[in-house]
Amino acid sequence: MDAAALLDRYERMNVIRRTEKAAHDLFLRGLVKGTTHLAAGQEAIAVGASAALRPDDYVFATYRGHHHALARGATPEECLAELMSRATGLCKAKGGSMHLTKAATGMLGSYAIVGSHLPMAVGAGWSARLRGTEQLAVAFFGDGATNIGAFHESLNLAAVWKLPVLFVCENNLYMEYTPIADVTAVPRPAADRAPAHGIPGEVVDGNDVVAVEEAVERLARRARAGDGPAVLEAETYRHYGHSRADPASYRPPEEVERWLKHDPLARSSTRLRAQRLLLPFEFGRGDRVDVHDRKRCGQ
Repeated sequence: MDAAALLDRYERMNVIRRTEKAAHDLFLRGLVKGTTHLAAGQEAIAVGASAALRPDDYVFATYRGHHHALARGATPEECLAELMSRATGLCKAKGGSMHLTKAATGMLGSYAIVGSHLPMAVGAGWSARLRGTEQLAVAFFGDGATNIGAFHESLNLAAVWKLPVLFVCENNLYMEYTPIADVTAVPRPAADRAPAHGIPGEVVDGNDVVAVEEAVERLARRARAGDGPAVLEAETYRHYGHSRADPASYRPPEEVERWLKHDPLARSSTRLRAQRLLLPFEFGRGDRVDVHDRKRCGQ
């Protein structure tokens, strides 16, 4: 990836990180009702995948979907207004944090019921097949969704009909508060199960925006050619707990520290500095969303 493209991906991830930082602050001030599920640490999946998709492709996300809405064309102002129940919000204050939708850009919604959008993505793929377009439907879901029936039903039907659907698992190691490894028989909860349905299952570094973009681009090309669906498991880690009500005290400190060293923004900024590009700003250590200090890049 050339420097201009990499800088674009870095800036997009930064916009998402800062928008979620604003959502975090607004929640603490009592301006966001209910709860929010932040995706800080998972930005590379949304940005990398979106960069590999076409404008008319369909995207379906989970309740942790701010990053996907922003990557698919929603503005920070629209999203934050929606979170604050304002009429200028993305869904005119009718959706809130867990239901961000912008159909005009192919963002066909975030869904609070775990796995409920997987069959919808299959339906969107079937629609594209019927209409004879080269559109692709992409369903993003967490590792916990791999243990529900809708996951297997969706993979099976997409495989039987060879539909242009890409199933992307954002494996952040925890299904709410429970480690996915404690309740799943296979080490890769999504990719290891794909072969049972006769479709490819791949694993990618979900904190590497370049790797994600290349993997999605390749699998999308395969699906558009009529070769059917695929599963991509993106390994990542959320900086926060499951929701704003979760302090995430169940996660070992050494695990958190290890994953923070692989933060997607920090890794992209390292690549950019290697190409001797001047970055306008950076977050502090670990690029965590709850870090306030900024520092200038000295190169």
